[in-house]
Amino acid sequence: MGTMKEWVSDQLMSLLGYSENFLTDYVTNLASSEKSAAALLAKLHAADRDEFAERLRQRDLEKTRKLGGDALAVVGRREDEARLLKANDEEKASVLEQLRKVSRQVYLEKREKQKLEEARDDVRDEEYLFGDVELTAREKEERDLKKRLYDLANERVNISDKVERYTMPSAYDDLEGGARQDERFDGLLARYQEEEGEEMNEFQAWDATQIKRSTARVGAADRRGKGAQMGETGGKEYELVMATEEQIDFIADEIIAGNLGEPGADAPKKPYQCLIIVGETGSGKTTQVPQYLMEAGYCEDGKKIGCTQPRRVAAMSVAARVAEEVGCKLGNEVGYSIRFEDCTSERTALKYMTDGMLLREFLGEPDLASYSAMILDEAHERTLHTDVLFGLLKDIARFRPDIKLLVSSATLDAAKFSEYFDDAPVFNIPGRRYPVDILYTKAPEADYLEAAVVTVLQIHITQGPGDILVFFTGQDEIESAQETLQHRTRGFGTKIAELIVLPIYANLPSDMQAKIFEPTPPGARKVVLATNIAETSITIDNIIYVIDPGFNKMNSYNPRTSMESLIVTPWAYLNELEDNIIPEIQRTNLGSVVLMLKSLGINDLIHFDFMDPPPAETLIRALEQLYALGALNDRGELTKLGRRMAEFPMDPQASKTLLSAEPYGVVAEVLSICAMLQIGASIFYRPKERAMHADNARNNFNRPGGDHFTLLNVWNQWAETQYSTQWCFENFIQVRSMRKARDIREQVEALCERVELEVTSDPQATDGVAKAVTAGYFYHTAQLQKTLDYRTVKHPQTVHVHPSSTLHGSQPRWVVYHELVFTTKEFMRQIIEIKPDWLVEIAPHFYQRKDIEDDAGKKMPKTAGKAAAAGGRGKASERLGPARRDEAATNRPAPTSRPPPRLVGRAALADGAAR
Repeated sequence: MGTMKEWVSDQLMSLLGYSENFLTDYVTNLASSEKSAAALLAKLHAADRDEFAERLRQRDLEKTRKLGGDALAVVGRREDEARLLKANDEEKASVLEQLRKVSRQVYLEKREKQKLEEARDDVRDEEYLFGDVELTAREKEERDLKKRLYDLANERVNISDKVERYTMPSAYDDLEGGARQDERFDGLLARYQEEEGEEMNEFQAWDATQIKRSTARVGAADRRGKGAQMGETGGKEYELVMATEEQIDFIADEIIAGNLGEPGADAPKKPYQCLIIVGETGSGKTTQVPQYLMEAGYCEDGKKIGCTQPRRVAAMSVAARVAEEVGCKLGNEVGYSIRFEDCTSERTALKYMTDGMLLREFLGEPDLASYSAMILDEAHERTLHTDVLFGLLKDIARFRPDIKLLVSSATLDAAKFSEYFDDAPVFNIPGRRYPVDILYTKAPEADYLEAAVVTVLQIHITQGPGDILVFFTGQDEIESAQETLQHRTRGFGTKIAELIVLPIYANLPSDMQAKIFEPTPPGARKVVLATNIAETSITIDNIIYVIDPGFNKMNSYNPRTSMESLIVTPWAYLNELEDNIIPEIQRTNLGSVVLMLKSLGINDLIHFDFMDPPPAETLIRALEQLYALGALNDRGELTKLGRRMAEFPMDPQASKTLLSAEPYGVVAEVLSICAMLQIGASIFYRPKERAMHADNARNNFNRPGGDHFTLLNVWNQWAETQYSTQWCFENFIQVRSMRKARDIREQVEALCERVELEVTSDPQATDGVAKAVTAGYFYHTAQLQKTLDYRTVKHPQTVHVHPSSTLHGSQPRWVVYHELVFTTKEFMRQIIEIKPDWLVEIAPHFYQRKDIEDDAGKKMPKTAGKAAAAGGRGKASERLGPARRDEAATNRPAPTSRPPPRLVGRAALADGAAR
C-alpha cells in the first residue's frame, strides 16, 4: 500500500504540481473501493457530470431573484422604469414627459411643505423676539400679513382632508335640568349646512349630480325583489317586443358576442385534477378556458397557467389575441415562449408555449412548481413532444395533487385519452358557431390537382360571393395550380369577375404571405392556395368555400438508414382510412427526446409510460447514436458531454458539432453555420419569373468545400451589411429566415457561457470547421463509387447529391451530409467535403482503418474527386444518363461493411424492447 501511495503522490505532483497526504489517501481509497478501472472511470465521470449540473443550478439560482415586502415594491418600480426606458423612441418621449410631470409634482409638494414650515417658523420667531417691542404701524401690518398668509395657506392644504368619525349624541339638558339651547339649534340647522369636502366648480358639481341620478333606482320595491330573483336564476327582461324568430336571432347574437366567462365560469371549479375537453373549432378552448382559470384564482401566490401549442405560429397568434382580450400588453400578464424567442416577464400569469419549450422547462424545473394548471391543446395532432409530455405530466399529476391538467382538442379519441389519464372525465362542447356542409366526390379523381383547379373555376362562375381556400401538399403543386388558374382566367377575359390567386407556404416571403389577409376588392373573388399551415395555425377572413383534395405530405423516419421520407399520402377517411394519423413518435428520429429524458433522470425508457410506445428499433438506434456521439457511456448513463449537449435547443449532432469546435478555435464560425442549418432550406427564394437571376445570385455565394461554407459566406456578407433588408431582396434571400437565424445565433451564443464554452474565432481555419462538422455528423458519411453515385459507409445504401448543393457535379470522394431525405430519390442535403483520415482521428470508436483503406487504390473516373478543378459541374454524371446510372446502381453488388458498434449495456437498456 505504501508503494501505491507513493505512486499516487508522484502522479499528483506531475499533474497538479502539489500533493497532500489527505488527497493521496482519498485517491487511494477511491481506487480500492472499485472493482475495476472502468468502474472507477465511470464514477469519476459521473462526479464530473454532477458537478457540472450543480454549477448550472447555481447559475439559475443566482439569476432568480427572491424578493418580498418593501424590496419587492422597490425592485418592481425599478423594473418598470427599466422596461419603459427600453421602449421605442415614441414611447420614450411620452414616458419622459410623464416622468417630468411626476417629478415636478413631487418637487412642488415637497417645496410647498418646506415653505409652510419656513412661514410658520418666521411667525413664531417674530412673536418670540419682538413680542415686547413696540412696532410701527407698517411693521405691525407686515407681521399680521405674514400670519394671515400662513393661516390661509395652511387652511388650503388641509381643505381636502376628510375625517370620518361618529360622535355619540349628548343630552340637550344638563344634569341640573337646564336646557342647552345652543345645541338644540345646532341639531335643527345641521341638515342645512354644507358638507365639508373637496371643493368643486360648477361643471364638476353638475357631473357629480348626473352620475348620482344615473345610479338611482326607481320603481316599486317588490319589482326590485323580483328582478333580483330573476338575476339569481339567470333570467333577463327585455323592454322591446319582437317576433319569435327575431327574438331568437337577437338572443343568439347576444350569446356569441357576450362574455364567455359567464356560462363557463363553473367549468374549472369542478373537483377534477385531470379533464379531457372535446369541442368544435371556434368554441373557445384555446382562448377562453385559460381565462376561466385566471378568473378562478389559479394565478394566485405567484403561480402560472401554461398552455401548449404544436406550432410556433399558433402560440404567438393566440397569445396576442388573449392579451388583447385581457387588456394587457403582450409579454406582461399574457406572454408566449417558442424556440429561440421568449416574450414573457416576471408578471406573466398565462403563458402560451410550444410543446418543445415546455419539455425544455423540465430541465430546470422537473416538478413544474411554478405552474398551477397546464393545458395541452391540439392533443389530437400527437406530435413527438406532446406524446412525451403526456407521460411526464401524468407522473407529475400523481406527485402533485394541487396541479390541474386539461387535455383539449377539436377531434380526438376521448375514450383512449380518458383511459390513459386514469379514467379522467370527458367534457364535450357540442355545436358550431356556423353551419358547415361537407360534400364528397362520387369517385376518386385521377388528377386531383386538375380537379381542384376545375372546382375553383366552377365555384367562381356559378356560386355566390365568398373567397375560396384550396389545400395542396407543397410549393410545387401550389405554383402549378397558380399558373394554371391565371392562364385559364385570362382566356375568359371580361366575361367573368376578377379572380385573385394568392399562394401561401412556408418558404414564401413575408410580404407575399401577408397578401392573403388583405380584404378582397369589390366585384372580385380571392382564392388562396395553401399548404396545411392554413388549417390550424392561421385564420383567413371571408373564406366561404374550402376545397381539400385529401392529400398531405407526411414525414416518416427509417431507423435502419437514418433517412427521413416526405411522402404524399391520403388522409381523408370517408370509408377505409384510419380516423387518426400515426403518432409522430412512431415515425421520427428520437435522438433529441432520448437525450432530454436522460437529462431529466429517466433512464428506463423501455418502461416509460408512452400512450403509443415507439418502435423498439427506433429507440435502440437513438441510444446507439447518442453513445457514438459520447452523450451516453457504455452503461447508458448520461455523460458530462451529453449534459452539455442537452442544454442547446438543437439536435444532438448539431450540439456535438458546436462543442467540438472549441479545440479548433472556430466556435464563432460553427455557431453561425449551426444557426443557418436550423432554418432548413428556406434561405434562398426562387421566383419562377426571375429564376435565372435567382440562380446567378445564389451561385455567387458558393464556396469550395461544401454547403456549410456557402452558408457561412451568406451569413458573413449579411452581417457586414448590418443585417440589411435591401441586401436580402437584391440577392433573392429570405429576410425573415435570416432574421430567424440571427435570433437563433444570439440565443445559442448566450447558452455557450452557460455550458462553459468559450466563443473563439479563426476565419482561416477551414479544416477546423470541417473537422467540427465531422465530429458531429460522422454517422452521416458517404463515399463516391465508380458509377459516380455515393454509398453510405455504415448501413450501405445508394444516395445522391441534392441538385441544390454546392457540390452537385463535383464528386468529392468523401462527404459528410447534414440530413438524408427521400423525395424522388435518396438525396443528401447540406454536404461538406472531408478527408477519410479524419474519421479515424475523430471517431476511432466508430471507424477503423480498414473502413477507409480501400479508398487509396480505387480507380475513379478522371472527373471524380476534383471539386476545385472541375470546370463544368454535373457533366460527368450527365454523360452516364439517368437510366444507365440507375441500371448500374441496381446491378452492382453491395459492398460489405461491419455493423455499427453495439452498446455494452444495450441488453440492460433495451431488454424489454428486444423481448
